[in-house]
Amino acid sequence: MRIPLPPVALPDHLAEVAREYADGTRTAAEPRDAATVVLQRPGVDGAPEVYLLRRQVTMDFAGGMCVFPGGGVDPRDYDHEVAWAGPTPAEWAARLGTTEDVARALVCAAVRETFEESGVLLAGTSVDDVVADTTAEDWETDRVALESRELALTDFLDRRGLVLRTDLLGIWSGWLTPVFEPKRYRTWFFVARLPEGQITRDVSTESSEVVWLRAIDAADQADLGDLAMLPPTYLTCLEIGTIGDVDAVLDAAADRTVDMFTPEVEPLGDGFTLSMPEGLRPLVAARRS
Repeated sequence: MRIPLPPVALPDHLAEVAREYADGTRTAAEPRDAATVVLQRPGVDGAPEVYLLRRQVTMDFAGGMCVFPGGGVDPRDYDHEVAWAGPTPAEWAARLGTTEDVARALVCAAVRETFEESGVLLAGTSVDDVVADTTAEDWETDRVALESRELALTDFLDRRGLVLRTDLLGIWSGWLTPVFEPKRYRTWFFVARLPEGQITRDVSTESSEVVWLRAIDAADQADLGDLAMLPPTYLTCLEIGTIGDVDAVLDAAADRTVDMFTPEVEPLGDGFTLSMPEGLRPLVAARRS
């Protein structure tokens, strides 16, 4: 299936629906806060590879699409403070553009969703270490309980005496689903390196398959129609794919703050398309030239 990637003309009826939201004729759905993590490792040539999951086609949001591990904030991500390494919740709030409690929940959601959907856990027994292996049966039992919401991340970390390694996360961008979508998310995109010793596993019940790909190759395959991606995933792969290696990506993330971006309808020739962040337009234009 060919998924149109930016810039692409919107169907006339969709552009008209967007206008109705803009003029108040329709009311947009309330977005839910979410976190997604661009998990990376160095490829054979040193270029960043990213971990992608293909969502089950039956999913009611982004069914069949290739995505990074992630999902909505669980109300229990707010439960209580946990052992914490790295920037303080107040520092994360400044970077994420949120209140301190929301920032703490978003970081918890990012770590939880990564563990649920890849088996990778960004936590350790101290501020200086990371869990070396999460493939044992007891870890898998906890992962399944987290995924089913039988277990809260905060309780999981407390019970195992683990420190949340927020210093292993960087912030990359923020995307808010367009107003005309019936299901909307306010999603913060984080970046992280695959911890040494840990391995990704095809474990999520929400995905049909997983793959590691060079970020630029993922963008190339999306351009060819071999991978189905939503524009934020595509643009993230494209941007990260232009950066030399994983260290450079994490260095770039260190200075970033989030200004949440909502794609809006804008002119394209005789029709309309969805907008993208201004800083990404040159990258897309270079590929289309």
